[in-house]
Amino acid sequence: MNKLNWAVLGTGVVANQMAQAMQDVGRKLYAVGNRTHSKAVDFANKYGIEKVYDDMNDMFYDDNVDVIYITSPHNTHIDFIMKALENGKHILCEKSITLNSIELEKALKKADGKNLVLAEAMTIYHMPLYKKLMKLVADGEIGDVSMIQANFGSYKDYDMKNRFFNMNLAGGAMLDIGVYAISLARCFLKSKPDNVISTVKFAPSGVDEMSGIVMTNKEGQMTVISLSLHTKQPKRCVICGDKGYIEIMEYPRACKATIVCTETGERKEICEGETERALQYEMEDMEEEISKRSGCMLREYTKDVMEIMTDIRNEWGLKYPEEQ
Repeated sequence: MNKLNWAVLGTGVVANQMAQAMQDVGRKLYAVGNRTHSKAVDFANKYGIEKVYDDMNDMFYDDNVDVIYITSPHNTHIDFIMKALENGKHILCEKSITLNSIELEKALKKADGKNLVLAEAMTIYHMPLYKKLMKLVADGEIGDVSMIQANFGSYKDYDMKNRFFNMNLAGGAMLDIGVYAISLARCFLKSKPDNVISTVKFAPSGVDEMSGIVMTNKEGQMTVISLSLHTKQPKRCVICGDKGYIEIMEYPRACKATIVCTETGERKEICEGETERALQYEMEDMEEEISKRSGCMLREYTKDVMEIMTDIRNEWGLKYPEEQ
């Protein structure tokens, strides 16, 4: 397949990481668009990008663009996704891919109708370590998985106007960091959890600041998750089976895990991939999906995770302005 032309919408941290990932493999983004034109110009100069849009919406109508990487705030995703799909663009969209499952269903239906790939930029799905671990678990390395524990906590200053706590920017722990924990768990569960209980503490702005979530599925596998935006926690996941367990630290872009044998206590380290190449792996899998429709973007997991997050927020009564 000829190399695809990628455009990036947004010029923040993740957009910079994608531009760098392209450079690292001898490629360049084709185009960039941003609400603030001067930022797009600076971004293009930094990475040698030939096309800068005066109006970022022009990106959707550019016949030279094959794939758009959307890195804008969560609550803007659906509008940009629908415009891009309507104009024949494949889309890789930052997590969380949409605000809720209704939006995602609408977008996927449009993508299918246009024979386009719409995928979430969930690093966990593409890191070589997880591909290796999923195979080891499937092969019975730790026996039957019975429990998964995942923590994710960041300490963010109590500024109710920044994106983490801002209702108008779809802030809160669930969509920002909970999506990682639930996505990781889904990779090692036999089916989507169908019984979910949770508790939540709201920030003064009304978004979810801290929560505890317990999920079980029809096979009896249990997942326990703790999330926080104003309390630091280790990004730690433990996948427990009857023969052993897997421990992963800094799991969103992990390249190393430890497998511990239940009977002997023996520890075995698994190393696969490189943390610094996380977005390169996403890009490579996206291009494979476009050319081969291989299923490597794990679309069904994205759907399951979004449905879980939506159901939990509905239980909490947490709705963003766009959902009212």
